[in-house]
Amino acid sequence: NLVNSAMKLSAPHAGIDRRSRDQLLGESAVMCQVRSTIAKLARSQAPVYISGESGTGKELVAQLIHQKGPRAEKPFIPVNCGAIPTELMESEFFGHKKGSFTGAVSDKQGLFQAAQGGTLFLDEIAELPMHMQVKLLRAIQEKAIRPIGGHQEIPIDVRILSATHKDLAIKVKNDEFRQDLFYRINVINITVPPLRDRSEDIPQLVEHILNRLQSDIVAEKQHPLSDDAMQALQHYPFSGNVRELENILERAIALCEGAYIGKHDLHLPDSDHDLPETDTNDLDHALDNRERLMITKALENSRYNKTAAAKLLGISYRALRYRLKKYNIE
Repeated sequence: NLVNSAMKLSAPHAGIDRRSRDQLLGESAVMCQVRSTIAKLARSQAPVYISGESGTGKELVAQLIHQKGPRAEKPFIPVNCGAIPTELMESEFFGHKKGSFTGAVSDKQGLFQAAQGGTLFLDEIAELPMHMQVKLLRAIQEKAIRPIGGHQEIPIDVRILSATHKDLAIKVKNDEFRQDLFYRINVINITVPPLRDRSEDIPQLVEHILNRLQSDIVAEKQHPLSDDAMQALQHYPFSGNVRELENILERAIALCEGAYIGKHDLHLPDSDHDLPETDTNDLDHALDNRERLMITKALENSRYNKTAAAKLLGISYRALRYRLKKYNIE
């Protein structure tokens, strides 16, 4: 049940990416400005539109706006609009009455009611189909919803925060998103900067991520990052932003066999041209594709001699076998 899942996510820290917790790290000028803006927005009750690339931490920004405001003790309900089947959207958002359709065996509370008094965070709002955009606009304007099969409207008191990695203004221009809804949710805009625009924050982020990932590892088996690896990360473009950095470090820890995580342990491509084209919404899939491509190239260049391929990749034979099994490469 999506509503029950959202209620669980409204518990402290649970609504934030498990990797980022409740910290918006970085002392760069742009991140200091973001934190300052969050503090101001928290005092307001106006709708906020959070823009930024995938992996930058838009949900974390939404959570902090909620936590620092007067609704902090009420629910924070995050929902990915692109993850709800179209035929279930109205029921999930507004609820339904028993018997209102086949399978409605009991009354069901919707996401708006679950967020009553608190905040409803609409992530990837660009994915809403037109018919739901109309219904969402009405709910926001009227501050009331009507469950499917219901005869009376239910008043709602909910602050709306929304986000997407897509350009909503372009979607409005292309008649793919309602202009009136765009203006309703975009009363105030905050943009989360990409990681490549704040490379000076990478050392702090790396330290935080490594400490968390290695918190359960005994001290003598922990792997600090070498200087050359840190420099490589600071010059890497990070199309997947902080989420990609976390993925790279997590994999490096799992497969590192030396005392330090070196540049070769990161397996960064030489350029973006080495990356296969994939949807940024599926970052883990994109990173796996990149690694699979590197392994396939190494095998081809070594005429499928696995020992030689491992040397080309700069990893042990055991690490290569692990990857071959993971990606089902024969």
